[in-house]
Amino acid sequence: MLNFFATPLFALGLYDGFPFVLGMHIPDGFLSLPVSLLTWVASIVLIVLALGQVKGEYQERTVPLMGVCAAFIFAAQMINFPIPGGTSGHLLGGTLAGVLLGPWAGSLVMAVVFIVQAVLFQDGGLTVLGANIFNMGLVGTFGGYYLYRVVRSAVGFNRWRGMAAGVVVAAWSSVVVAAILVAVQLALSGTIPLNVALPAMVFWHVVIGIGEALITLIAIHFIWRTRPDLLFDPPNRRSAVSARSSVLQR
Repeated sequence: MLNFFATPLFALGLYDGFPFVLGMHIPDGFLSLPVSLLTWVASIVLIVLALGQVKGEYQERTVPLMGVCAAFIFAAQMINFPIPGGTSGHLLGGTLAGVLLGPWAGSLVMAVVFIVQAVLFQDGGLTVLGANIFNMGLVGTFGGYYLYRVVRSAVGFNRWRGMAAGVVVAAWSSVVVAAILVAVQLALSGTIPLNVALPAMVFWHVVIGIGEALITLIAIHFIWRTRPDLLFDPPNRRSAVSARSSVLQR
């Protein structure tokens, strides 16, 4: 028997007495100690590497842009959009941060967002914060960025259709992959069997991923049309000038 009920922090399901999470933010107590420690270590290693990369290679203008991006993603995550079935979703923002700031700076932004949410708003637990950062922030940012690059290059790197295709595919995929990771981690922790957690998580987040893709596409489209130079991988100079000219002529 499969039942669902909602709490302020996450959607919880019961399957023959087994509890499981439908939301991305895993609460305390839902992951085993080994899984929690492993995800903490992975997150800390990537964050330390990201700090070194940002300090050594990024320009000074990246820092204020990181602040603006973090504020936008934090605010956007507070807004839920309804989906059929009585549940809702919200922006994760990993692909958006990666496309705008690059994978290293973007991963730092996402880590800060989830740390603030966990500490101030109890959105997800502290013992599983490493898993939440890894699933929604780091995998979404790194994986989303490099998938976006592959798709954009294949379709047309300096054309909007290439950018749009890359953003949509990467943003949607980042949500689905994060959902799969949550299901696997819950199964490894003995919280819920994989054959129950995986379809439940993926089913809803395939739909939520569409919202993620649309929001990310709208945000990137605005930047592409107004300030393409702010993108981590801007179009070439001629394309950037053309994009700005078309805006000024409107």
